[in-house]
Amino acid sequence: MDVFEAIINRYSVRGFRPDPIPTEIIEKLLEAARQAPSAGNLQPWFFYVVQDQTKREQLAQAAKGQRFVAEAPLDIVICVEPEVSATRYHERGANLYCLQDTAIAAQNIILTATAEGLGSCWVGSFDEDQASQILDIPSGRRPIAIIALGYPAAQPRGTKRKELAEITEWV
Repeated sequence: MDVFEAIINRYSVRGFRPDPIPTEIIEKLLEAARQAPSAGNLQPWFFYVVQDQTKREQLAQAAKGQRFVAEAPLDIVICVEPEVSATRYHERGANLYCLQDTAIAAQNIILTATAEGLGSCWVGSFDEDQASQILDIPSGRRPIAIIALGYPAAQPRGTKRKELAEITEWV
């Protein structure tokens, strides 16, 4: 599957089969994240690979009870280290660039998952402090997304997108 096909075929999955994801695919997802561009090539990210059922249950609770976080056989918690970006870009690096950088890394994970036949769902609604406690995340590292991953339990449903004319202006 080429990149454009992965973009078009990607959709948020909230129902997963329990089948484990092979280590080689998990490593490919992480490598895709690692290859993401970042401001000044500072790479201000850190990834927690969560396969433990108890931890996934706890993360689901931190994610305001979103059960699919626990039902997915794999969650990757993406963290940002704002001070890494601040070393070169000061406040803008700590408050913006590091978030942009980790968002690109997350998108790389999601698109690679799609290309590998996995479903995924980006979860941004969760209690950061609770997630940090669950994973023993050190201060200075902030969890910004949970990516739930697994083989989809059902066929995808199409999602409606705005027409290009609604969101584009050529100047």
